[in-house]
Amino acid sequence: MRLDKFIADAGIGSRKEIKQALKGGLVCVNDIPEKNAARHINPETDSITFAGQKIEYKPFVYLMLNKPADTVSATYDNRDATVISLVPEEFSHYELFPVGRLDKDTEGLLLITNDGVLSHNLLSPKKHVDKKYFARLDGQIAKGDSEKFASGIVLDDGYKTLPAVLDAEIGSREAFVTIQEGKFHQVKRMFADVGKHVTYLKRVSFGPLCLDETLAPGEMRELTDEELALLKGE
Repeated sequence: MRLDKFIADAGIGSRKEIKQALKGGLVCVNDIPEKNAARHINPETDSITFAGQKIEYKPFVYLMLNKPADTVSATYDNRDATVISLVPEEFSHYELFPVGRLDKDTEGLLLITNDGVLSHNLLSPKKHVDKKYFARLDGQIAKGDSEKFASGIVLDDGYKTLPAVLDAEIGSREAFVTIQEGKFHQVKRMFADVGKHVTYLKRVSFGPLCLDETLAPGEMRELTDEELALLKGE
């Protein structure tokens, strides 16, 4: 990797600022001052310092967001605030994107990263990754609703969903639903099929990753090593 790209990826500064720092002797490679921005280095074996501080190489970032309502799961939108607009400044130099999507009015767990391979693996229909939601309803759970979800619901467009788990007591207006797909408004459409309207929806887990309930809506943090290992199946 080029030295200037390595420093830029670490969020040290702009290419222009990095070039000036190199000229000023602020950058060292293996304790030797280096002024050539185009020099190729090995991020895993070479020691790079900037103004005496070692730069830790981090090619990928994994952030857990508690998505608030009224934000869209996109990198850009010309009308609404996006989940990427919530990313702290310290991660702004990464080309981040949301893994999948949550509806604009749906809250809860959303993974944000720049790791395309992990994103593909988590979203692949062949992987059958569980997605668990908490829902509030305008009607009561009826006898037989759980069985209907378990058999797969035929949506309004004729598509039959994969079997889903409905965890709720009969008569309750709250429920947990676990699905393995991500069709447009899927949970809401499934409940509509059994005569209920979803008034509030929040994703509480995605695969083995559970929402950190200490995160307020709009807040995010990096995944722990343990959480990342779980996501990668390590």
